[in-house]
Amino acid sequence: MTNKTAAEPIIPAADLGTQAQSLFHVSYAWMHTHWLQIIIAGAIGTGIFLALHAGRKLGDRLCRDSASPAGWGTVFGRAISRTGNFFMLMVAIKLVAGYAGAPAQVATTITFLFTIAAVFQAAIWAREIILGAIEHRTMSENYSGEALGSAMGIIRLLVTFALFAIALIVVLDNLGVNVTGLVAGLGVGGIAIGLAAKGIFDDLFAALAIIFDRPFRRGDAITFGSSAGSVEAIGLKSTRIRATNGEELIIANKNLLDKEIMNNTRRNYRRIKFTLGLVQWTPVEVMDRVHDILKEEIERCGLKFVRAGFFQFGASSYDFDVEFDSENAAFQDFFDARHTVGLAIIRRFNAEGIEFAYPTQTAFTAAPDGRMILPYESHAPAQPERPRNDGPPPAPREKSTDRSAVDG
Repeated sequence: MTNKTAAEPIIPAADLGTQAQSLFHVSYAWMHTHWLQIIIAGAIGTGIFLALHAGRKLGDRLCRDSASPAGWGTVFGRAISRTGNFFMLMVAIKLVAGYAGAPAQVATTITFLFTIAAVFQAAIWAREIILGAIEHRTMSENYSGEALGSAMGIIRLLVTFALFAIALIVVLDNLGVNVTGLVAGLGVGGIAIGLAAKGIFDDLFAALAIIFDRPFRRGDAITFGSSAGSVEAIGLKSTRIRATNGEELIIANKNLLDKEIMNNTRRNYRRIKFTLGLVQWTPVEVMDRVHDILKEEIERCGLKFVRAGFFQFGASSYDFDVEFDSENAAFQDFFDARHTVGLAIIRRFNAEGIEFAYPTQTAFTAAPDGRMILPYESHAPAQPERPRNDGPPPAPREKSTDRSAVDG
């Protein structure tokens, strides 16, 4: 057995030369016997090529006449304008080859070349439509140009690599090449690259998710986690948010999408809720009127009353809840509505003599018979005052002798 020192080519040079020579002789004989059909087919093919060329110019016109630089007319027009001359030529030849009576070897060669042209042309069209769709969505949502330019550069590279890799595999498969090893190698290489740049790709795909799913756009006021602010820019890796206190928050796109996001700009209204605590000696008849009082005051302020009623027994109060809506989603209107209604409720309760509760504590003492009494009772009978015993009794005083009287 002889060991081979070099890899053999897929098609040996001798076989390739023989096939080329055979194709030449067959083509020569075909042109001599079918020259009239070939001339007619050539004329028809030329007409088809010119028609396809005119269609490509139509794509250029769509790009120029489109009202938006990222409109769908521009997207499809740009895809049509990327049609290659080789593809148009092979389409024309493929369509007229049957009429010209091309022999099997010539027809096989035409089919092979047409397959190559069609596969790579389809990859070009798919790339332009995918990238155009992304630009259409981003332009319509007013994303920042700098971030979009950076993102589109990487997206274009990834889309081009993926589509042309698939096209190459399809072409090699049509050549009869075993592409199993190539597919496996590309898969392993893709996994290695994905693991090495996992963080970048996570944020990139999160940015694409923001672009297409549109949970928010630039200028929206959002709340996420324990933070809130206005979206200033959506970048390739991170989103910049201006917080309500003025500082700039920079958060990775993936981390942002992992949180629950509340888009305050898309609210139809803002709901305001108060909990009012009344003193526990408020008469039931007065508490029956609280619902109507609150409704009157809220509607007098020009706001939408939702509900009001008894909520719970507090430690030192009877608690009532009231809910009403501001007229729109603007935070300033919400703030002003809360202020106006709050003061209106206070004024009305003061006029009605309804007291708000505050934390209180009452101490009781035990009477000698064991019952609980207040520290003092105004109705208790007066008790005789007992002598106070503040200390030991005073010492007895000794009788003094007036010496002057004795001496006198």
